Amino acid sequence: MANQRASGFTLIELMIVMAILGILAALAYPSYKGYTQQARRADCEGVLMQWASVMERDFSRNNQYQDVIAAGLLGNNQCPLEGGAAATYTLTYAALTPTTFTLQAAPAGTQVGDPCGTLTLTNTLQKGQAAGKTTDECWH
Repeated sequence: MANQRASGFTLIELMIVMAILGILAALAYPSYKGYTQQARRADCEGVLMQWASVMERDFSRNNQYQDVIAAGLLGNNQCPLEGGAAATYTLTYAALTPTTFTLQAAPAGTQVGDPCGTLTLTNTLQKGQAAGKTTDECWH
């Protein structure tokens, strides 16, 4: 009986494995969070471009941007537009005149910590952001 050897893991071995998994998770999570924020931002940038396209099409018909709002052509004012997911950006328009507009996407919900802040797009397709990163870093 003295020659029988117990098989399995010791408590110390399990603790070491758990510590390694914890370190890996701590390193991977910020990267994952950054990539998901970037993906949501890109989705909303596409919606801003869609809104600008609708504005331009209406301008070519009516010679003013304000008709788009009165006609309700922009639809839903949040990103994502469909799918029933929670809003990650709130879409608004500012500086709306017959010949100019500025579209804005303000972070909401899980996107509030986005380092780019509020994204903007004008009628001249000038892109902008309100926070720490550069426009090139925020708009892909």
